Amino acid sequence: MTAVVEKPASRPRPWAAPPRPAWEEEPSRAGLAGKGIALSFACLAILFPLWIVVVTSLSSRKTIDEAGGLVLVPEGITFIAYRELLSGGQVTRAALVSILVTLAGTLFSMAVSVLCAYGLSRSGSLGHRWILMTLLATMFFSAGLIPTYLLVQSLGLTDSYLALILPSAVSVFNILVLRGFFMGISQELVDSARIDGAGDFRILWQIVMPLSRAVLAVITLFYAVGYWSAWFNASLYLNDQDMMPLQNVMIQLVQKQEAPVGLGQAIKTGQLSGLAVQMAVMVMALLPVAVLSPFVQRHFKKGMLTGAVKG
Repeated sequence: MTAVVEKPASRPRPWAAPPRPAWEEEPSRAGLAGKGIALSFACLAILFPLWIVVVTSLSSRKTIDEAGGLVLVPEGITFIAYRELLSGGQVTRAALVSILVTLAGTLFSMAVSVLCAYGLSRSGSLGHRWILMTLLATMFFSAGLIPTYLLVQSLGLTDSYLALILPSAVSVFNILVLRGFFMGISQELVDSARIDGAGDFRILWQIVMPLSRAVLAVITLFYAVGYWSAWFNASLYLNDQDMMPLQNVMIQLVQKQEAPVGLGQAIKTGQLSGLAVQMAVMVMALLPVAVLSPFVQRHFKKGMLTGAVKG
């Protein structure tokens, strides 16, 4: 009877790399080409409407009439719409209101959010747990529109620029992101500064904030875009047309409720197209965000993901 000799099991080679999941494999040429095509279509879907808006705002009334509305191919460029908008009047005043509200509101919101987040990131601070639970509750439960309006009215903030800032000054989500980032800073670094005699405000200003530039830049952009794009508070709490920000004036122009003084006469006489004015106001509203976003884009990954994971 022949004895069966079992072969020893092959040992894995120590130099052989372990198998990797499919999503970690090197992409093939077809995969790279597919991703490139998909990203190209996504960029085209985003940039094509913006192109139409910009080209229409730079077109004459004759070109817009010949195109039957929105212009796709420019036939001569004219800045008459922007010149009329910036020559003074309601649109210029509304743009200044939006700029001032955005600057003041962003500064106030960042100050409150940073102080609150730093206090909540210190586990031994007074009322730490109760304040955190209260803030979390406001993310899921709201008093509603009518109680909020009555509160603003009782405080005498109606027909005031403070009504555009205080009701939406703080975002709990932004505070939690800042808190998570602050908690990720080395406690030994904070303790060494405290041993050297530094107080809480000095630690926050000279140690915590310089190490948190990425998340501060991202949260600042969030607040700034929120204030710049806000229109509901102005329509709710402001009755004076001269106090309206740019977004509300843009809504009036797009809905053709009321043309600003000077523009209405130019549109009636045929010197200016109402559609070109609407597109020009949209470009003015989009321009600040489009200019600032690339400078903050490099901070998004570090500022958002690090704060969210460590929080």
